[in-house]
Amino acid sequence: MKSHYRAVVIGGGVVGTSVLYHLAKFGWTDVCLIERSVLTAGSSWHAAGGFHALNADPNIASLQAYTIDLLSEIEQESGQSVGMHMTGGMTLAGTPDRWEWLQSAYRTFQSIGIDDCRLITPEEAGDLCPIMSTDGILGGMWADREGYVDTTGTVHAYAGAAKKRGAEVIEHNRVLELVQTKDGWDVVTEKGTIHTEHVVNAAGLWAKQVGRMAGVELPVSPLNHHYLISDTIPELEQLDFEVPMTVDLEGFTYMRQDQKGLLLGIYEIDHEHWMMDGAPWEYGFELQQEDTDRIERELTLGFERYPALQEVGVKTWVNGAFTFAPDGNPLVGPVRGKPGYWCACGVMAGFLQGGGVGKSLAEWIIHGEPEADVFGMDVARFGPFAENKQYIRETTGQFYTRRFVMTYPNEQLPAGRPLKKAPAYSDMTAAGCRWGVSYGLEIPLYFAPSAAFVETPTLKRSNAFDIVAAECKAVRTAVGLLDISGFSRFEVSGDGVEAWLNTIMASTLPKPGRARLAPMLSEQGRLKGDLTVFNWGDGTWWIMGSYYLREWHKRWFEDHSGADVAVTDLSDATVGFSLSGPNSLRVLEKLTDGAIADLPFMGCGVFDIGMLRVKVGRLSVSGELGYEIHCAATEHITLRDTLLAAGADCGMREVGFSALLSLRLEKSFGIWSTEFTQGYSAAQTGMDRWIDWDKGDFIGRDAAQKEHNSGGPGQVVVTLEVDALDADASGYEPVWNGDKRVGFVTSGGYGHTVGKSLALAMVDRDVASEGTALSVHIVGLERPAKVIAPSPYDPTGQAMRGR
Repeated sequence: MKSHYRAVVIGGGVVGTSVLYHLAKFGWTDVCLIERSVLTAGSSWHAAGGFHALNADPNIASLQAYTIDLLSEIEQESGQSVGMHMTGGMTLAGTPDRWEWLQSAYRTFQSIGIDDCRLITPEEAGDLCPIMSTDGILGGMWADREGYVDTTGTVHAYAGAAKKRGAEVIEHNRVLELVQTKDGWDVVTEKGTIHTEHVVNAAGLWAKQVGRMAGVELPVSPLNHHYLISDTIPELEQLDFEVPMTVDLEGFTYMRQDQKGLLLGIYEIDHEHWMMDGAPWEYGFELQQEDTDRIERELTLGFERYPALQEVGVKTWVNGAFTFAPDGNPLVGPVRGKPGYWCACGVMAGFLQGGGVGKSLAEWIIHGEPEADVFGMDVARFGPFAENKQYIRETTGQFYTRRFVMTYPNEQLPAGRPLKKAPAYSDMTAAGCRWGVSYGLEIPLYFAPSAAFVETPTLKRSNAFDIVAAECKAVRTAVGLLDISGFSRFEVSGDGVEAWLNTIMASTLPKPGRARLAPMLSEQGRLKGDLTVFNWGDGTWWIMGSYYLREWHKRWFEDHSGADVAVTDLSDATVGFSLSGPNSLRVLEKLTDGAIADLPFMGCGVFDIGMLRVKVGRLSVSGELGYEIHCAATEHITLRDTLLAAGADCGMREVGFSALLSLRLEKSFGIWSTEFTQGYSAAQTGMDRWIDWDKGDFIGRDAAQKEHNSGGPGQVVVTLEVDALDADASGYEPVWNGDKRVGFVTSGGYGHTVGKSLALAMVDRDVASEGTALSVHIVGLERPAKVIAPSPYDPTGQAMRGR
């Protein structure tokens, strides 16, 4: 062990060894891994070792595909067998909704290039797994590249390949303390102190403690997980092939062959947390006693699905803990305010996702950002609200219990809610508001006509369809009132503010009293934000964006801080409402003697509205005449009451974000996480129209200019009109030109004003011309579509820009 390494990885499981391997593979050989016991002494040794293609987040599914490819590579490189069994795998559906969902998921995989899947009948499933009962099965999805590995062999293969590239593995050496220094970290261990520029928390069951060593409270918790291994099954002995990995979604079980027996794993509804503050340091190769009473229901379903289990004994029980984050995805990336401290935690499916996590994190550390869009596992998707132990308990438990339970796109899950509420929450609830959640904050979806209304979860158009249509009509014909507490607001001030904003934003800065849309780019020219910059004219500026990106953007601002600049997060202290619709100015003119009518499109200023002094910006995502009104949180209730009273004879109706999403589709307005992500460039998304190429240098300029000068990207976002039936596109559906896949839907829905099903899609440039006939799969059913001109509603923008 040396006294200095460029990077130190803490934790000798599959994730830690993968990070070490990738750091070495990408050229950093002065790196080491520290393990308090021996490699695999945690969750890795008792993991079932299965790998499969299915994941609700297509970006993570792509990283899983990378991991599967990598396994044979590290085996060859290290000389250590990973015990690969490529059996193929099935995911089974036992209800009509689940079968419909699997058909839709199959098309999603096609969108992201996973082509080794196919849909199968119950009869085919029975042929592929002769020991399985097909009772109740409606269909399934087969994937060629599914199977399992030897978990211990895989960890040692990662470590062995890393060592061959110059990395060092240090076992039997517990980390005792982490001390932040001016240029990195001192890692205090039982064998001495190591100084490093970068420290990676890949501590698995001990991630909580290693986080606390750095003053970081990570939203993770271990939960116990059961599986059993049966005695030899005579029917398996007679087969000349291994039965495939099988997930029975209605049975809450997964199965794979283990020698001549079966391994049956269970995600039970009655979950059990274990050591929420982290495992004891001496823990390693122990297990918890099996609890068959707690898993009796799911166990019974498993024995009914595989009747042969009823005729043999159980050879081994495993009840061991794995670490989960609130949404089940990993926690990866740099922690804000802790330069050089990186997370690779909560990787529940380590042998499936570990390769992708290691690759992405190593790229991030070495090159400044990962190749893939990994926001779905970025530690910055959570904020301080997620540090609460009860929140962690509820959300991780909910994820575990719902591991094999279908979640619908319009379904709102209850765990950890309500947590944060806008001040007018209770009054809006009394008015019928139905709520979603963003970064812990309750946000309005729509206003139900009666307390008895319950939205039915569905993959198709929901029973709230007509409610949303009425809200859209109110905005288009009169005026809609929307709570906009669910946006982030950062105040930027100081003598260096303009220089800093000019560096961090790619657009021209607005003049005093004006606002401007502003793309923010990474050094590689990819998007880091679709923001709005306000110049209030008094030396203060605002940056406004997505509420759920607060931590992510704060980290970016701090990592690119400027001299004489202060950035203050106002997002919870400043809230507000927007007015949208032709009568919105009429409402405001009743409430102010200020020159509100003179405020130009994209103008901003301070006005008295009723008894309140507020900040107002004239802009609208709906495509109508609109105003965003920002007030102190203590004034939120009064502002709502004031606006509702003034709008009573103007046709005012409270609306939610479901309506706004429909309205913005009719204007072809993209939003973050769908059309705009860090995986896309400004030119792909049309955001390059806001780039000021003449203003001098800014972050990402060289990369964006190179793309701009090369003739543009190969794919661009277009608007599609879809000949839909009773369902609309939502995202990641494949787009076809004949039998050639030419792109995928980024987002979609129904345009209630134009009366058409619409979608925005990322497609190949050669099919992006208006009028091109294409097709799209909607909930698994192929439907005709065509490229149409942007902004099918009010293409000239007169409603938004005029009076």
